[in-house]
Formats: sequence, structure tokens, C-alpha cells
Amino acid sequence: MPLNCWEFKKCGRQPGGDRVADLGVCLAASHAKAGGLNGGTRGGRICWAVSGTLCGGKAQGTFAQKLPTCLVCEFYRLVRAEQGEHLQSLKELHQRY
Repeated sequence: MPLNCWEFKKCGRQPGGDRVADLGVCLAASHAKAGGLNGGTRGGRICWAVSGTLCGGKAQGTFAQKLPTCLVCEFYRLVRAEQGEHLQSLKELHQRY
């Protein structure tokens, strides 16, 4: 099964994670409507499209604000490589609303 962002980054912000008491559950880890996109659990393999996620302990803001950081992220690059031409992104996420 493909890794989710919280498994790759080892941030501990998934439900039941060891950092939830300090930082709360990550929005990507609780984004149920994104479940299954790129083979992930909740928003775990489309975190770059989920507004308000933390990276490096800081809120990254909206999709537009965080995109430059996400494009150079090792996890984003991993998902892109694994998914290839089947990479699902913002369009598919918004179609689920």
C-alpha cells in the first residue's frame, strides 16, 4: 500500500498520532472526501491540495500559497513518480464536494 504523507514525513499528526495533543490532527489526515485519491487514506496522498496543512511545523496556507513549497517537497515528488500519468490532484479533489 502506498505511503501517506504522515507516514513518509513521520509527523505524528494522523488520528492517534503522537503529536496530535500538541499540534492537532492534520487536515490532510482528516480529509475524508479525499480518501482514495492517488491510493491514499483520506488526504494522505494529496496533501499539497489540502489548505492549511503544516509542513516543518508551520501552516502552509491555501493551495496557491503553499504550491511553491509543495512542488519541491520529497513526498510530492514521490507521489508524482509512483502515480505517473495517473496522478490525481486538485481537480479530482474538488469534484468530490
